[in-house]
Amino acid sequence: MARLEVPRPATFISLTGFMGVGKSRIGRELARALMLHFIDLDRYIERRTGLSIPDIFRHLGEEAFRRMEKEAVRELLAKDFLVLSLGGGTFVDPESRSLLLARGPVVALWASPETILERATRKPGERPLLQVENPLERIRALLEARTPIYREAHVHVSTDHRKVEEVVEEIVEKLWAYARAKRA
Repeated sequence: MARLEVPRPATFISLTGFMGVGKSRIGRELARALMLHFIDLDRYIERRTGLSIPDIFRHLGEEAFRRMEKEAVRELLAKDFLVLSLGGGTFVDPESRSLLLARGPVVALWASPETILERATRKPGERPLLQVENPLERIRALLEARTPIYREAHVHVSTDHRKVEEVVEEIVEKLWAYARAKRA
């Protein structure tokens, strides 16, 4: 059987950005648009450990979770034909960030702190980092600290008050521009 060559701007794409910017939802649709597989890193870790992310944080701690995350990234870098939705803190790790940037285009998704809070608190208890007295201030502080790191991504797209289809379309256009620039 002949192999079907599908034109794509890349065969391995990572999505980064703060929690609640839409990485999972947009990643799933981006994968569909480019005919690639989709993996949500948090769900991948949950399947491998049999524990939810909040339970990992609660019982094993953030440090243990970050080790699992780093190991999962290394493992998934070997895959091809993949859109990988990273956890909000994954790209913060210098080793993972370096490997991901070298592997293929990294797309940073952005949203305002208010939008992030609204989206991230739809399912109470699922966001361990927001289990604080003032989650909006926590979001602002973490976002401020992570913004220079997220800026290292190859492509940047805002998801604020936009339909998923619009965001995916913009990402695909920017990925093609990135691919053309890389070949030039």
